[in-house]
Amino acid sequence: MNTMIKKGILLFLFILSFINIYAQELQIRGRVLDAQGKEALSFVTVAVIGSTQSTYTDDDGNFNLKVPSAQSKIRFSYVGYENQDLLFSTFKSPAEILLVSENLIEEVVVKRPKLKYSNKNNPAVELIRQVIAHRDENRLTGQQYVEYEQYEKISLGLSNLSEKFINRKAFKNYQFLFQKDDSVQIGDKYILPAFIEEKVSKIYYRNDPKKNKQYILAERKAEFDPKFVDNEGLGNYFNNLYQHIDIYDNNIALLTNQFLSPIANSAPTFYRYYITDTIKTSDPWLVELSFFPRSKTDFLFQGKLYVTLDGQYAVQSTQMKVNEDINLNFVRDLNIELAFEKDNKSKYFLNKSSLGIDFSLTERGSGIRGNRIVYYSDYINGKVQPDSIYAGESVVKAPTQPAVANKEGFWASLRHEPLSKAEEIIYYNIDTLQTIPSFRRFMDISTLVLSGYKQAGPVEIGPVNTFYSYNPVEGLRLRVGGRTTESFSTKFYSEAYMAYGFTDQKWKYFLSGTYSLNNKSVYKFPQHYIRASIQRDTKIPGQNLDFVQEDNVLLSFKRGENESYLYNDIYRLEYKAEFENRVTISAGLSKWRQQPAGVLNYQVTQEDGTPLFLNELNTSEVSVGLRYAPHEEFYQGKLYRTPIFNKYPIFTLNYTAGIKGFMEGEYSYHNFRAGAFKRFYLSQFGFADVDVEGSYILGKNIPFPLLTVHRANQTYAYQLNSYNLMNFLEFVSDHHVAFNMQYYMNGFLLNKIPLLKRLQWREVFSFKAIYGGLRDENNPSFNNNVFAWQKNSDGEVSSFTFGREPYMEASVGLSNIFKILRVDLVKRLNYLDQPNVSEWGVRARFRFDF
Repeated sequence: MNTMIKKGILLFLFILSFINIYAQELQIRGRVLDAQGKEALSFVTVAVIGSTQSTYTDDDGNFNLKVPSAQSKIRFSYVGYENQDLLFSTFKSPAEILLVSENLIEEVVVKRPKLKYSNKNNPAVELIRQVIAHRDENRLTGQQYVEYEQYEKISLGLSNLSEKFINRKAFKNYQFLFQKDDSVQIGDKYILPAFIEEKVSKIYYRNDPKKNKQYILAERKAEFDPKFVDNEGLGNYFNNLYQHIDIYDNNIALLTNQFLSPIANSAPTFYRYYITDTIKTSDPWLVELSFFPRSKTDFLFQGKLYVTLDGQYAVQSTQMKVNEDINLNFVRDLNIELAFEKDNKSKYFLNKSSLGIDFSLTERGSGIRGNRIVYYSDYINGKVQPDSIYAGESVVKAPTQPAVANKEGFWASLRHEPLSKAEEIIYYNIDTLQTIPSFRRFMDISTLVLSGYKQAGPVEIGPVNTFYSYNPVEGLRLRVGGRTTESFSTKFYSEAYMAYGFTDQKWKYFLSGTYSLNNKSVYKFPQHYIRASIQRDTKIPGQNLDFVQEDNVLLSFKRGENESYLYNDIYRLEYKAEFENRVTISAGLSKWRQQPAGVLNYQVTQEDGTPLFLNELNTSEVSVGLRYAPHEEFYQGKLYRTPIFNKYPIFTLNYTAGIKGFMEGEYSYHNFRAGAFKRFYLSQFGFADVDVEGSYILGKNIPFPLLTVHRANQTYAYQLNSYNLMNFLEFVSDHHVAFNMQYYMNGFLLNKIPLLKRLQWREVFSFKAIYGGLRDENNPSFNNNVFAWQKNSDGEVSSFTFGREPYMEASVGLSNIFKILRVDLVKRLNYLDQPNVSEWGVRARFRFDF
């Protein structure tokens, strides 16, 4: 299953079974005009009385507001005009609302000219430029030493549930979960609290040398059975969705995207600003600055900033949200509130941060409401601490006695505000829920659907997507396998499968045993284990697929000729150690026998010129690897880790040595590989994933199976790390460098095209290039002692090395089709005269993202 699909599904894992009836949600649309001159009124406040739901009219007086109930009353208010209150039942969308001036003078008609917005000579823009100019001195990173205590809380639950919905027969045993939603003023709505996490930390910040040290004093979360859910990974995922909001950052990371801050350096280019009030009851005086995106579809905020008029031009508070026209999947509502107070040096520090997001599969009905609230206290600016305070890892967990860690009294003394009624019972409800047999059956079925494994006591059977597959060598292939779980052993893990091909009539198998060396499950970070395995199976040369099995049923459908296979016998011993700083060290020892299958052959030319066909190739290898992924987080699924990308690069370095004469090894060689990956966030222009890698193999007379057979793709699925119009075994090298870029524009262009923006499609572009070669001593064109170039079933040479130019392919595609599908038109740019190549191709990929 695609990793991006997994990542999104995690959010709905525990509540999807409840969302099969959607409550009706009402909307009103219309236009507000001056009653006398019939001119459009912009920035009129349109609000539901008794509720927090509100919006503003745009430059043309248009508005669009969601209403909680048909009995709602809507108020239209604007400075200089009389308020107008109307019942929702009187609306006929689109409605035309006429506001009457408070001081209507019949003898004089004054028409307000509709002026084009401009930054020039605009006092609001001049003010925001002052905020930008003073940004560095007002933010945390502008201070030398800072320390404070931080309490943070994340809670989520199913929202907007009707009374009819919760009284369904299917929920008879779950009534204790539902709570009345006190935030709804009109009508009866219910919520189902499902997750909560609390954390109290002491933070120390030092500017030079820069270090942010977090001591976690206590943490607590509602946890599910670990055989179903990676609780730590789930917490990481929610924390990634509900990130820390820093208004002083140029770009604010949110929901796997980046939003331009209203006080970023380039903000006046993308935002419109208006001075809407001066607050003289505050000390110091504040200016209320309203801001709106110039383009409603860009990843921007709208809301209000309150700026101090004391010469510091600091942000005293802000309320922000995103426009409903933004191309943001599954997000029905998003609200941010930040509040600042003066510290001991009269600088403004963040003392409260609130982020609320309402998710929904559709624009109406039930959804998921989540909140992240952070309180900051005991804020001290300028206190020098010894170097020992900042030493070591950036995050350290202080030991908490188990006897008090989950005691309510203990946490009541730590919280900066008490839990709400709905939040108070989450811990109890989650524990109770897991004792109900029907819920455990639901979790078991969900695990089967999402991970492909079926629970069977201390073992799991699967993955189910490999039970059936097909390839030309084996024909119909049936496979069954499984693995042990933590209920069998927390330190020892075993995995095995057997498979049979009905065409080659051969059995294949795999058996492995893994032993944990750090008294933790081999699933949990940091991993530290030793593993032994034996495998006999088929393989396509060069296809080291990530996150999928080669016998996955979805990969059975391939284009072109696909008859070059290997039978492999591999005996392997592995060691892996992960560290808290995200450095991973690995080592391995393996014995490998390869036998050609299908049209693949191992042919050398003898001295008399006659061909000699070999039946097998034997090697013995030792390997070491190093990986560094700063601040990496992930969700540990049943089969693979799902990475949660951040702004930091990932580096890999690997070395493999073939040892001739050791365990029947026939060749000596040294293979060096290095790679780097980074996601580049480009603010309003989306983001780009860039991957660079290279290799160099030292040795002479090395046959092609031991060289780099470049990863091709002959399926109809778009593969990120393969060359999608390259044929299997088409290119071989002993040294190479490769570049891969995936650029996601997040709809920056399509959202500005009137008809297309309704579809919420997003542009995606890719470019891949690889260049390398074969030294003469390893090139069959110059050396008869290595295996000859491979030929296809028609007798044509079908494998090559690179010429004077790199292999290149590019694609342009549409993603977010039905919110989950990406389709690319791929073009192969060169090497078009080689056999059975395709210049164009259409490839599809499931991709779930916000």
